[in-house]
Amino acid sequence: MISIRKSEERGHANPGWRDSFYTFSFADYHDPAHMGFRSLRVINEDRIAPGKGFGAHAHRDMEIITYILEGSLAHKDSMGERHVIGPNTIQAMSAGTGIVHSEFNGSQDETVHLLQIWIEPAMEDVEPSYQQISFQPKEKHARLRLLAGPHGSDHGDAATIHQDARVYATELGPGESLRCALAPGRFGWVQVARGNALLNGRTLGAGDAAAISDETELSLAGSAPNGTELLLFDLA
Repeated sequence: MISIRKSEERGHANPGWRDSFYTFSFADYHDPAHMGFRSLRVINEDRIAPGKGFGAHAHRDMEIITYILEGSLAHKDSMGERHVIGPNTIQAMSAGTGIVHSEFNGSQDETVHLLQIWIEPAMEDVEPSYQQISFQPKEKHARLRLLAGPHGSDHGDAATIHQDARVYATELGPGESLRCALAPGRFGWVQVARGNALLNGRTLGAGDAAAISDETELSLAGSAPNGTELLLFDLA
């Protein structure tokens, strides 16, 4: 079964310095029908104005993944991490027992466009940690590039999270496609970051998403005119 979540159905906030769309309930947007999917709790699409951002704030017991689409993001946290990240880099934090961080647009001239993802951990009170892994654009072209996978598994150059979940990215040009299996009892979530896609023949546009259950094979394709960039979540 594939259930489509259209872009225009998402929550929206625009306080002036950012333009944000919330796939699931977040902040002042509350929809009991969209509180998350399996362990996936937050997917926020943010466009943050030059020089603006989120001041120091605290998290705990959450796996926080940031995926930059355009521009750069400056990160600081209570573990002493100081970084500026851009596209084709996965940033992952395990908030665990508690972490304080800030996120600001790393440019004074250009908007930063990003997806921020929260995944509920399978265990509480872990030691906070920070990971940052960069990769070549070709690694996600017409293939699934693993961004994050579960703690204790062997997934090489991907971030580790404390949940039985895997996060992939792919870019597919118009007419390009790939297929992947979804194991019995597993669930999927597809989030279109930009462009147009087909999921098992269903049309998805930028910002659209799909909840997937009781499907054993997924077919992903890019559609005209520009193809697509999307994230795929494989969830317990």
